[in-house]
Amino acid sequence: MYQKGKSFEEIQIGDKASFAKTITETDVYLFAGISGDFNPLHVDEEYAKTTDFKTRIAHGGLAASLLANVLGMKLPGLGTIALEVTQKFRNPVFFGDTVTVTVEVTKKVDRMKVVEMNILWTNQKGQVVSKGSCRVIPPTK
Repeated sequence: MYQKGKSFEEIQIGDKASFAKTITETDVYLFAGISGDFNPLHVDEEYAKTTDFKTRIAHGGLAASLLANVLGMKLPGLGTIALEVTQKFRNPVFFGDTVTVTVEVTKKVDRMKVVEMNILWTNQKGQVVSKGSCRVIPPTK
């Protein structure tokens, strides 16, 4: 049996949740297949060597997609409806990087029962990969 996530009433400003994943070559190729983005920067090492990165990098959308785990499984959790996500990419994600996405509740909008959160994606070195914000409707109890 599934357990619904936190309701609007249960969520507190300052609540946090995270998810971490090491990005593999397989992840990148699967994401290319799903998204249709076969840019050689992601899938062709010889091409990538000619770029500023000097090696392949993961799709920005792949790292961004890790947010789904946090919102849908942790905070607020099952039953969450994402309304809006904004994101700014700051650094590339390389194959083998471990990306951690963390959300923190910053605001609750009573009249709409909406929760606003800051989002931070970091790598294993503590470097910011991306940052942004989101608005969600938590599940009802």
